[in-house]
Amino acid sequence: MAKYAKDQPSGFENAIKRIAIVGAGGTVGAFITAALSNTPNHTLTALTRPGSTAALPSHIKTFSVDYTSPTSLTTALQNQQLLIITLSPTAPRDTHSKLVQAAARAGVKYIIPNGYGPDIENTKHGEDILLGAVARAQREEVERLGMQWVEVCCGFFYDYSLAGGEARFGFDFEKRSLTVYDDGNTKISTSTLSQVGRAVAKMLSLKILPKDEDDGSLTLSRFLNNGVFFNSFVVSQNDMFRSVKRVTGTTDADWTITYEDTRTRYEQGLALVKQGNMSGFGKLLYSRSFFPDDPSDMSAKSQNELLGLPKEDLDEATRGGIEMVKALNARPERMAS
Repeated sequence: MAKYAKDQPSGFENAIKRIAIVGAGGTVGAFITAALSNTPNHTLTALTRPGSTAALPSHIKTFSVDYTSPTSLTTALQNQQLLIITLSPTAPRDTHSKLVQAAARAGVKYIIPNGYGPDIENTKHGEDILLGAVARAQREEVERLGMQWVEVCCGFFYDYSLAGGEARFGFDFEKRSLTVYDDGNTKISTSTLSQVGRAVAKMLSLKILPKDEDDGSLTLSRFLNNGVFFNSFVVSQNDMFRSVKRVTGTTDADWTITYEDTRTRYEQGLALVKQGNMSGFGKLLYSRSFFPDDPSDMSAKSQNELLGLPKEDLDEATRGGIEMVKALNARPERMAS
């Protein structure tokens, strides 16, 4: 691609206007969809499965697709400029590739792959969490098919992970217990789900290319075939715990606190996964990010200011995570179990 919009062929659109999204009602997809819905120049199309009950804003177009039919997927992506993929961990392994291939057939130019988390430049971390090779293969497929990608490097979702039980940030709110990794002082990058939505919307509201040599404004081309790095907080478990105590009005005496060696915890999780027990994956994933000598701290690469992202309040985000726990516990199926 030429470096400037002025050098593009006639008919080149120097803005992303038409976006397709997979998983628009999911954990992170819902927040990306909401943020893009508040921008003036984007038209969203949500790819859904037949019979989907996801509640989406009424102004968003929906296209029911058959994932076993390449024609169905390709038709759904016709005339789209960019595809955002957010998939559940339980999605069939070949779903991502099916979507990328269909996007290429449909003429889509840009892909946001199903990443949302780690630093793609830290290959050792990627190997250790067993996701690096998969993510790299996804990006390589996008490039091989003539498209470009942007990987969202946001760290763990703060509110979602806080609410996710002991295997994630160590908190069990029902038991009021906390498992602390090492001394609890290792800091990692985290982002709220809302911040992820804002960051994606801001990035996709940029011009694709500078107008000419004199145009020094930020453009999407800055991020193409690269990561976009941002965060909400760079925090330790102890930082989180102090916030939790402020929000809940509790003290140390109200909690059962245990300590575990991070590397031992990682090895335990890895051993379970190697035995085919995927309950160990959360343990290895989160504990690896808290390794004191190589934590998942991407703050040095943060592009928050570049994107104009707001500073957030830690206690407010903590409160949001605790509300997620309450909402989960209030579900009828949970209460009946």
